[in-house]
Amino acid sequence: MDRRWTDNEITLLSQVLPHVAEQLRPSLTNLHLAVTRLVPPELRDRDAEADTVAAVTSQSYFRLLRVVNNLSCAPQLLEDTPFVTENIEVVSFLDVLCRQAESLAREAELTLIYRLEPTSLIIAVDREQIERLFWNLLSNAFKFTDKGGRVTVTLKRAGEQVLLSVSDTGRGISEELMPTVFDRWLHVDRADPSPHGLGLGLPLCRNIAERHGGRLLLQSEVGKGTTVTVAFPRGK
Repeated sequence: MDRRWTDNEITLLSQVLPHVAEQLRPSLTNLHLAVTRLVPPELRDRDAEADTVAAVTSQSYFRLLRVVNNLSCAPQLLEDTPFVTENIEVVSFLDVLCRQAESLAREAELTLIYRLEPTSLIIAVDREQIERLFWNLLSNAFKFTDKGGRVTVTLKRAGEQVLLSVSDTGRGISEELMPTVFDRWLHVDRADPSPHGLGLGLPLCRNIAERHGGRLLLQSEVGKGTTVTVAFPRGK
């Protein structure tokens, strides 16, 4: 990475944003617990209105949780040292995550498709970081895709690389925004509209990809959707 950070940016990433996350997290957790008790699963099963309220609340909670998690991880953008990795069977690992995401897709009234082409594939990664990357990519796809849209997760081998792609049929990114898509959090005038976060998700995903020895590719067309592909080395 050749990014040179200013002193103000370093302070913001290493101190201010993590501190904001620390202040928000307990209240966010308490609100989620309170709503879960007020609208338990058995009430949702027999009351359509309560189920709708709970679904909207759940979407908002996970959206805010992703923002808080990204704030906590902001100092990571200052680092470029390779991650400590371990061998994992990535197909079953991603299959579990995709199955967990199905309920969130249903609540957002989206169709989630996942195509994990290899039957088995072992690669060396940082498990926690790959999970963080997956949820950030999926969260972006969900929040910028209108109801009735489709999000597709694909995993395949390509020579000595493993390609993980998340595609959506959402609104896409304009050519005007593309040059600052990885540092939009520094451009208030180009920030995502509320409640779509601070724009830290994609920079964190690129950081994770590069610190695995890989790279992140972004393709987007306004009105047709976006595809983010992360290329990892196949090494063990």
